[in-house]
Amino acid sequence: MEFFNQLTANIDWAEIWLAGQDTLLMLAGSLAFTLVLGLPLGVLLFLTGKRQLLDQPAVYGILSFVVNVLRSVPFVILLIIMIPFTVLIAGTSLGVGGAIPPLVVGATPFFARLVETALREVDRGIIEATQSMGANTRQIVFGALLPEALPGILAAITVTAITLVSYAAMSGVIGGGGLGDLAIRFGYQRFQTDVMVVTVVLLLILVQILQMTGDHLVAHFSRK
Repeated sequence: MEFFNQLTANIDWAEIWLAGQDTLLMLAGSLAFTLVLGLPLGVLLFLTGKRQLLDQPAVYGILSFVVNVLRSVPFVILLIIMIPFTVLIAGTSLGVGGAIPPLVVGATPFFARLVETALREVDRGIIEATQSMGANTRQIVFGALLPEALPGILAAITVTAITLVSYAAMSGVIGGGGLGDLAIRFGYQRFQTDVMVVTVVLLLILVQILQMTGDHLVAHFSRK
């Protein structure tokens, strides 16, 4: 026990607990907004693609360009250039509230592309069969496309959630709070290796939980 206390001499477990809560809040808040924005964007990318239901090359080109631009910006740089915008809409660039806007902007185009890919994997025969029964675009999307693509979309949500965990950790660079902020302030800047190790282990556990949960949901709905 004494040896363990020496190894964790610099760790404030109460602060670790609060930082863990902040990380979960950032993950939950940013994932919710990402799903709300990214799912419709992914569906629209699919529908306006070549030989799809709406087939609008100009619209698809614009959306695709915006998505590609946002995906190509390294997240650390996005954190910095978004500070004025984050302050404008959240009132601060620090803490959980200041981290969520850049997290959403960084993850939404990534998730939208994954949704588009999942929809492209749906058998075209299902779409054609639904069309032959007189269904309109809305009915095809909600009655055929999304239900058939559900396992792929759940896998996309899992990948996005794990990506958001790493993004949330990186937000500590600008004082975003959470375990990443703790790792940078204490583990890196103050050379407290024990703090760094504990935060990394907790993040690894969180990622494993997300992956296992996502895999279970994908397997469950794939059997349906």
